Amino acid sequence: MSGNFHIEIPGGATRVLLHACCAPCSSAIVECLMQNGIEPVIFYSNSNIYPLEEYEHRLSECIRYARKWGLEIVDDVYDHAAWGGCAVGLENEPERGGRCLQCFKFRLLRAAEYASAHGFEVLTTTLASSRWKSLDQVNAAGQWACEQVSGVTWWPQNWRKGGLQERRNQIIREENFYNQLYCGCEFSQRD
Repeated sequence: MSGNFHIEIPGGATRVLLHACCAPCSSAIVECLMQNGIEPVIFYSNSNIYPLEEYEHRLSECIRYARKWGLEIVDDVYDHAAWGGCAVGLENEPERGGRCLQCFKFRLLRAAEYASAHGFEVLTTTLASSRWKSLDQVNAAGQWACEQVSGVTWWPQNWRKGGLQERRNQIIREENFYNQLYCGCEFSQRD
């Protein structure tokens, strides 16, 4: 189904850094990019995920899916303590509240810095595929992150449309992905 969804990458680039939060959210996006002649490099930067065992479980699923497609995956440094600094004072915020915006900024800035240092002109994220996330927050964080570095354009693609949400659900079943029950941080566990 994602083969029918035409995408246009900013500047006509054929290479993109794809920040990935998990394999389920990445699945249809990766397939769509590949079917449109765009080979993503997957950047797994999720210091928000708690505990470490959960981070590693989600990472292993991302690696498994990347290997299926023959894609490179970059595992960023896991630094939950540094991530915690962005949540100070926001611990009681609800999902989609101010804590989430700061979390997205933290993770997407790391992705933008990597993109800039490694010659990627375009950055996008799988965070924009989840119905549990605010697209406005994701895009504001991505735009802000790319403004902090040179030479990287934020691609605010809405990965929920064009049948991608339905295809995502099919792939989750086909691949028997571990599909987590909370966003990732210890604060989202209670919600």
